[in-house]
Amino acid sequence: MVSQPSPRPSNSAGSAADRRRWARAQSDLPITVAVAGSKNPARVRDVSRAGVCFFLDRPIPLMTVLEVTLEMKTAKGKQAIHGHGAVVRCERIAKGVEHFEIAVFLHEMSEADRGLMEAYVGTRPPQP
Repeated sequence: MVSQPSPRPSNSAGSAADRRRWARAQSDLPITVAVAGSKNPARVRDVSRAGVCFFLDRPIPLMTVLEVTLEMKTAKGKQAIHGHGAVVRCERIAKGVEHFEIAVFLHEMSEADRGLMEAYVGTRPPQP
C-alpha cells in the first residue's frame, strides 16, 4: 500500500510561500494603479495568477478596491493585463522612506489575462 501525503492545513504556521496556492515570481514591471479616480505609476515587486505586489510612494488603505494595468512581455509581444482587486497588505518599506509595498488580491480578471500572468510567472525566477 502506497501512503499519500496528508493535505496541508489551510491555517498552517509555515512560511507565506508554503501557504500560497499559486506560484509567485519576482518581477520589475511597470504598473498603473487606478484608485479613487487617480492613476498612479508604480513598480511591480512580484506577481502570481491571483495577485500582484508593487511599490508606491503613498499608502493605500487595506481593502481598498482598485484597478491595475501592467504590461507583460508574452509570446505575442507586449500585452496589457487588466484586473480589479483589493489591497490585502500595505507596509512602509523602511522608517523615514515614503514608499510602500502594497499587495493586491485580484478578484476580477479575465481568464485570458490570468493565463498570461501564469505563463509569465513560469518564465521568471521563483519568489524566495
